[in-house]
Amino acid sequence: MTLLTGRHCYNALNPLHSMIYFAPEAEAEFHSLGLSRGSMSYFAGRSAAMGRVGAGTVAATFYNFSPALIARYLPRAWDLATPDAVLAARLRAVEAAQQRTLGAETMAGAEVREAAELALRAAEACTAAGRPLYAAHAELPVPTEPHLALWHAITLLREHRGDGHLAALLDAELDGLEALVTHTATGRGFLPAMARSTRGWSDEEWSAAEDRLRGRGLLDADGALTDAGRQVRQEIEDRTDRLAEAPYRHLGEAALARLGEIAARLSAVSAANGAFPEGVFAFSTTGARAAR
Repeated sequence: MTLLTGRHCYNALNPLHSMIYFAPEAEAEFHSLGLSRGSMSYFAGRSAAMGRVGAGTVAATFYNFSPALIARYLPRAWDLATPDAVLAARLRAVEAAQQRTLGAETMAGAEVREAAELALRAAEACTAAGRPLYAAHAELPVPTEPHLALWHAITLLREHRGDGHLAALLDAELDGLEALVTHTATGRGFLPAMARSTRGWSDEEWSAAEDRLRGRGLLDADGALTDAGRQVRQEIEDRTDRLAEAPYRHLGEAALARLGEIAARLSAVSAANGAFPEGVFAFSTTGARAAR
């Protein structure tokens, strides 16, 4: 198995998880608990597996969000809804969003069941040391319904990879905002305006990060990556792949190819049925690796 094969499978799987961050069903469920729509629902929904964590913990584990933005909503969200209630609401939202984007027949089909079994088998090889978001989600029970078990397994694989990605960013000496700026400069994932608004950074903060990166020779005068900047980003991706390879190697080549095949087909159906809004990603959501 090559690292590229593992990354291809991850890229096929990831949209089936990340659709929840754009699903109106999620905001409706969280709002019914008393959480405000938008950032509060996102921060609470994704961090609830860690318990009643504060803004500092979420800023550290989410990495590229403005700490000031997070502090507007956490820990206040936990006075409105308990983490357990948020986790239950999140699963209800996942099921409703899957109904809309995949359809009941697909959700109940043999391929979803097979993909869930394969993804859960892959997740058996994930390791928790140094991976706080993965570790928190790994302590949650596996849903009994195959379509929810698939989403849970993909969540484990996603957070496992994401935690390793942060280690690679730290090794490259990029802070959260610099990581976001250089990622958008690759032309992958979020468009710059969307990255700034959803991550809570001001134009001044963004410009200051660009200046720091220019000082290191990673950005040119127009904000594009230099050769050195492209090399740094490639090294980050390569290291992330190495740190994330264990679950995909655990599957073996045939099962890995099968999981990637099913996931790509399901992700394409989901995207075609409106899983992601227009004007968010720089290219196809089935290939996008949005910055954390």
